[in-house]
Amino acid sequence: MSEKQAKPLGWQPKILALDVDGTLLRWVEGGGIVHEDVAPAVRDAVRRAEDAGVHVVLASGRSAHGLTPIAELLGLTGHGERLWVVASNGAVITRFPPLEVVHEETFDARAAVAAVLREHPEALVAVEERGVGYRVNRPFPPGELSGELIETVVDEIVAAPVSRVIIRDPSATVDDFIDLAGRLGLHGTDYIVGWTAWLDLAPVGVSKASGLQHVCEDLDIDPDDVLAIGDGRNDLEMLRWAGRGVAMGQAVQLVHDSADATTGDVDSDGAAQEIMRWF
Repeated sequence: MSEKQAKPLGWQPKILALDVDGTLLRWVEGGGIVHEDVAPAVRDAVRRAEDAGVHVVLASGRSAHGLTPIAELLGLTGHGERLWVVASNGAVITRFPPLEVVHEETFDARAAVAAVLREHPEALVAVEERGVGYRVNRPFPPGELSGELIETVVDEIVAAPVSRVIIRDPSATVDDFIDLAGRLGLHGTDYIVGWTAWLDLAPVGVSKASGLQHVCEDLDIDPDDVLAIGDGRNDLEMLRWAGRGVAMGQAVQLVHDSADATTGDVDSDGAAQEIMRWF
């Protein structure tokens, strides 16, 4: 494990903020989906942290309903209270169980979506249909979205303000989308490029960090007392914001550069390695 910044002797986080795909769940080799199972070592480490009194918060690009099975896989108890969950890359903050949206950020995505589709007219577009699945212009590759996929024309998908838009082009590359987003500027919108040709459009200023800040304020916990672990470009703000931000070993260099430390990769239970340093 490489170290850029050390916490004082005896430090323990009060919040453990965890990305899901590529951090808790292992990627399927050669595919853009993950195994829907948590390794025993990771599950045990997360439970040990919660048993020590830490608030475990899932922070993911997944929809809220796509995160509830992960909380159940981990066996989280929330210390007898409902769990905090940061979904849709920070745009939707929920408590669970039962699932309740307590804060949501939305934006008008019409102009940004139109700009992307002018360059990638065959791209797939999706917006969450809460509690059901997603409204999509055409089906996504199997396993990439959870829940029911409801085919809808693009104009209807983005007719009202939304918390996030997913744009996916299986015929393009991640570099194509990085170049596209940089060229378009996407004024009034923030964006995140995933591991594949996958673009998340979000409200300006919204990220996992802003979502976790909302949780910190409710719990009266300082960000310096947060341990965050992640592996993707959508984790950059969270890793910089947290008192200790840790990149998974398989992350791209930009993620490592934004973190205070690097742990093992997801296939070697890197999240467990980092958590067990403190518990």
